[in-house]
Amino acid sequence: MAMNDSVNILNSAYLAVEYIDSFLPDNPLQQPFKNAWNYMLDNYTKFQIATWGSLIVHEVSYFLLCVPGFIFQFIPYMQKYKIQQDKPETWEKQWKCFKTLLFNHFFIQLPLICGTYYFTEYFNIPYGWEEMPRWYVLVAQCFGCAVIEDAWHYFLHRLLHHKRIYKYIHKVHHEFVSPFGMQAEYAHPLETLILGTGFFIGIVVFCNHVVLLWAWVICRLMETIDVHSGYDVPLNPLHLVPFYAGARFHDFHHMNFIGNYASTFTWWDRIFGTDSQFIAYQEKEKKKQ
Repeated sequence: MAMNDSVNILNSAYLAVEYIDSFLPDNPLQQPFKNAWNYMLDNYTKFQIATWGSLIVHEVSYFLLCVPGFIFQFIPYMQKYKIQQDKPETWEKQWKCFKTLLFNHFFIQLPLICGTYYFTEYFNIPYGWEEMPRWYVLVAQCFGCAVIEDAWHYFLHRLLHHKRIYKYIHKVHHEFVSPFGMQAEYAHPLETLILGTGFFIGIVVFCNHVVLLWAWVICRLMETIDVHSGYDVPLNPLHLVPFYAGARFHDFHHMNFIGNYASTFTWWDRIFGTDSQFIAYQEKEKKKQ
């Protein structure tokens, strides 16, 4: 009975969003996007689209999303939004981070990306324009992927902090006490594989079109670069996401090497009390103001 009620609620929500969408004006970018998508399908094989398309989406999205945080360090006005103001970014650290990223991206992640085509073929995931889900379905699927990844990340990330294994794997990521956006994927290769598995679980559950792979890549990068940015910028649209953790939440984890283990949301840390030190820290900061 409860399952039927849940299905009815979801169906009703879907119909409501579909009804509202019918009143929205046509997206002026839809036709150019359709033309570009069909051009891609006509001129490249599925293997090329899945492999090189995924690599391009990841690399372009990653470094473009890092640009704002990189520029902030040169703008005096933005320094009031920097969380750890006593620990500025340095060229030495950023260059070291960049070199490690290139190694991880092309020697760890690229081999995994090469399996994307075989994944889509095995699960018969379509590429065509007509099969592409509507925007609100993509939004819901990306949110579902984020919920699954967040749960995986919380428990595995917490495990990586166990004193018996921390120094062998996760210590690499904590090399920078004051994080910056580009450092989001700065990690030991094993950590990239262990925590990165959570990214793919949601894809296995929800993926009904190759476009979700790319949409979820962009959403996940947007979130992880934001929480590692080191800046708590006002009017951040990600703060509209329910239970979103944000930069201050994760920055505290880098400062103290404990607590706040979740990647995106706050509920797992709240349930298990691993955010207690962060809450106490916030209360102290409020009293100082």
